[in-house]
Order: sequence, then C-alpha cells, then structure tokens
Amino acid sequence: MARAASKKSSTKGALEGQTRDIVIAGGGYVGLCIATAIRAASSTLSVTVIDAAPAEAIASDERASAIAAAAVRMLRQLGVWAEIEPEAQPINEMIVTDSKLTDVTRPVFLTFADEPNADDGGQPFGFMVPNKVLVTALRAKALELGVELVNGEKVTGFERTGGAMSVELATSGDLRTKLLVAADGVRSALREMAGIRTLHWPYDQMGIVVTVAHERPHEGRAEEHFLPAGPFAILPLKGNRSSLVWTERTRDAERLINADPLVFETELERRFGRKLGHINAESAPKAFPLGLTLARDYVQDRFVLAGDAAHGIHPIAGQGLNLGFKDAAALAETVVEAERLGLDIGSLAVLERYQTWRRFDTVQMGVTTDVLNRLFSNDNPLLRGVRDFGLGIVDRLPGLKRQFIDQAAGNASGAPRLLRGEAI
Repeated sequence: MARAASKKSSTKGALEGQTRDIVIAGGGYVGLCIATAIRAASSTLSVTVIDAAPAEAIASDERASAIAAAAVRMLRQLGVWAEIEPEAQPINEMIVTDSKLTDVTRPVFLTFADEPNADDGGQPFGFMVPNKVLVTALRAKALELGVELVNGEKVTGFERTGGAMSVELATSGDLRTKLLVAADGVRSALREMAGIRTLHWPYDQMGIVVTVAHERPHEGRAEEHFLPAGPFAILPLKGNRSSLVWTERTRDAERLINADPLVFETELERRFGRKLGHINAESAPKAFPLGLTLARDYVQDRFVLAGDAAHGIHPIAGQGLNLGFKDAAALAETVVEAERLGLDIGSLAVLERYQTWRRFDTVQMGVTTDVLNRLFSNDNPLLRGVRDFGLGIVDRLPGLKRQFIDQAAGNASGAPRLLRGEAI
C-alpha cells in the first residue's frame, strides 16, 4: 500500500467503509473545478473532495491570479462566473519592457492592446481575480451540486483492491473509490506515494507575491518588466490596487522578505516606479521557490494527477493556473464520457486519453517558460540585444501578436468543451 510516513489513527472515522465514485485530494481551484465540472454533467457520479487545509484558510489567501478567456468561458458554463465577475479586473492592455534596475527609462518593446473577440461576446483576453473569490465561488457551486467537501483531512495512503482504490484518511477512516485524483500541489504527497517520478530543476529564484495600493488608476494595464534577476509583473486588481509577482534570486528574496518594512518598500518602489503615484504594500509579502517540475506520468490504474501535482512552471507567462483549468476540463470530459459509454472511469485505458490530451501541452508550456526565464533573467549584453530585437519584431507583426494573444487567452484548437463554453 502506498503510504505517507504518518500512522493511521486506530479510531474509525465518519467515512469508514463508504464508497465514492471519485475522490479528489486537494481543495484548491483545480480539485474544486474537477468536482464541479463532473457533477454539473453527471448527477449519478458521487464525488468527495479531501482538503488538508481548514475551510477558514481561504479567507487568508491574499494572492490573485490571471484567468484566461477560455477559463472564463468554462466558469461561465459551470454557473460560477456571475459570482466572480464583480471582483474580476479585466486586463485591457499589457506592455513588456527590458531594462536594468539602474536605467533611468524603461523603453516599451512590446504592447498587447486588447482586441476583444466577437466570439467571446467582446470579452477581454484575461482577468485578474483574487484567489479567495475564485475558490469561495467554486466551493459554493460544488456544494450546490452535491459534492462532499471534507476539510482539515488528508490522504495518508492508498491501495488498489478488487477493482477499486482503497483510500486511507488520517482521521476519517478508509474510503473506496473507482478513481483517486491527486490535485494536491507541486509538492504532491500522493504523487510521491504513487512512485511517479518527476523531471525537476530549481531556478535559484523565488517569486515574491504582494498586493499594493497606489494613488492613480491603472486603467486595466498589466506590465512585465524584465530585470536582470527576473520578471517583475504588475497585474491590475479592482480599484487602485495591483498584484505583484516579483522574481528575485533566492538569497536576495529571503533578505527582502525578512528586511524592515521600510527597506522592502524602498526596493519595491525602485522597481515599481512612481507612474501611479505613491504606493504602499497592502499585504505582507510572501515568497515561493521557483522551479520546473514535470511528472513523467500523469496516470496509473485508478490514479491521476492534475494541476500543479502534474506540472509546476515558472510564472513568467502567467499560465500556471490556466494549465490547471485545462487539466480540470479535460479530466472531467474524459470521466463523464466514459461513464456515459458504460466504461470503467478508473481504468488505465480510459485515463490514457486524458494523459495523451494534456501531456504535450504542459511539456510545451514548461519548456517555453524555462527558455523565456533563462533568456530574460540575466544581464548578458549580447542576449539582451537579441531578445530586444525579437520583441521589437513581434510588436511590428499584427498577425504574430494575435497568435500570442490567442495562446494566452487559451483559444486553441482541440480544447475541451468547457473551455469552448460548451457543456460536456
């Protein structure tokens, strides 16, 4: 049996001996989206979401995420977007600069002005949404559709027995299920229990995340400044507020996080500038180690990886969350269609379709972000000249720019139905 290091409680819990069609480990946006999408399409499949974090932890998450147009179509189809939209800030424009921290000016090399697609009802290519708003809306919809949510609990082991998976929980007993989904993050404990190897290398970088308030409005403009230590992204939120994703070398990031608040805000202002007037940090900054993690396999018999458990990438392109939504849409469609055909939803033959569907896209995005990070996170004069020339060429080719916008918006051929705004 695949087990974590902790021992099973000797006391039988509330779920002991019960059976569910699908058990999802991880109550973040990926796990909740999978559960919601499956229940929205099939009222006969029972779904339980196991989340190690307490329910009240949602309110303390001050981060925000960029949501592509395709993900918005899915959330709208699932009946969730109406709850999110009042707090969602449209991204109307994005500019890209490349400079040193000491440069007096930051010339703009590339601009993506919003060109709403008529097929999306004139929607922009992306929105910024606070994580707690997104997860709260998904939790509410999941409960409405009959998903069982178990917070403050974790999977400590699992074993395939008699055509099913026996899932061991820390305090609630053992569940039996046809399919166990690991959506428990980039450091997935379930992936390790399953013995799935990963391709991983660290970047010796950390991403500092903080929300700032500023005097003047941002007009929905997102900015990505490529500085020698890594990208400094300014992402618009509702009101005169922005979410920052600030990449620094690990040693410098740790120093900044532990520095006096005045030192932190001084360094922050050097990178942010005064174009939006006076700024101040609204939330305590947090730092996360950055690296590339790609699972070598996404599926086993009755077991599947989704979201960051399958792939962790650099935030340089802002696509991590959207890759997770693509996983959710593809897995839900795979499972629901298999059930309609009378197939075993946890069989390897069924799950291979999901793996084939998602693996190339995630590997391609992982390699792309890795190359971009290595190309832009340095101060080599030759590379800087090459990349600035390339950015300038892209800026002068409307057709190529449109392709980049479509890619960022998730408008790809062969996408799962939910990402096209269609029901499963």
